[in-house]
Amino acid sequence: MANLSEFELIDQYFGGQIASYGVNLGIGDDCALLTVPQGRQLAVSIDTLIGGSHFPKNADPELIAERALRVSISDLAAMGADPMWMTLAITLPSAESQWLAGFSRGLFRSAEEFNISLVGGDTTRGPLAVTLQVHGSVEPEKAMLRSEARVGDIVFVTGTVGDGAAALAVIKKELEVGKSAFSYFMSRYYTPKIQIRPMRALADVSRCAIDISDGLLADLGHICNASGVGAVIEAERLPLSDPLRKLTDSETALNWALAGGDDYQVCFTVSPNKIARLEELQEQHQIECTAIGEIVRGKDCVCLSEGRVVVPERTGYKHF
Repeated sequence: MANLSEFELIDQYFGGQIASYGVNLGIGDDCALLTVPQGRQLAVSIDTLIGGSHFPKNADPELIAERALRVSISDLAAMGADPMWMTLAITLPSAESQWLAGFSRGLFRSAEEFNISLVGGDTTRGPLAVTLQVHGSVEPEKAMLRSEARVGDIVFVTGTVGDGAAALAVIKKELEVGKSAFSYFMSRYYTPKIQIRPMRALADVSRCAIDISDGLLADLGHICNASGVGAVIEAERLPLSDPLRKLTDSETALNWALAGGDDYQVCFTVSPNKIARLEELQEQHQIECTAIGEIVRGKDCVCLSEGRVVVPERTGYKHF
């Protein structure tokens, strides 16, 4: 494997995927040539995951690839965009054929699930790092923005929160769990359920959303900053999974739910006059979500438990 050139490596492990809509020219030239669907805007996001920081260096390469793509696509989901294309820049300590084969399997398995095509990228030698830039499309009037929260809106979150942080504790062997719980938390960490379909259903209900990557309080705080508002959420309303409740004490679970991050659920706001429509979507099983609080005047984002402000051990993931 070591004697393969960069272009042979790309062709062997990352070429040959069937292109999705709008790919006029994909892998193999200086640039990809893409056509954005008429009447839609291009949504672009990029994420870098570093071995030892964002995933264990010795993790299964298939799972590393699935996590990397899902984490990236989560940003498209939060904006209500449909995934279309991606580019991959990967830095490798060495070009091991078994590792690359596993990584490409995982990458294209998730790519097929989300109907997204690899259209270019780069490879280089160095400490293990994966950078994915994802491109999607969205109708201009249906893009969900952090700046669209309004006083009186109800704050919702999809799925459950806290599982990502719990999974990391299990990976670090800080906690021991049984086989069933281990499987659950590993799936939440490596293959989180990205909310593409639920967010499509929300297009006529919400205009404000963010994915929960750094932690619920931190990410809801980004909405508050962008919208010039405050938020109050209630600890007792936070949706926690049964495996999480059984894993640890209530205080730790609450800390993970508020500030642990890595959940890749979506926090969004809904005007009171749209709640009835949201309830219809819930009854139709198009979205699973829980009301956890309200947008208020001010600029602070706080969590209350029985009337008292809850201050988590940390406010969320710190990039620096």
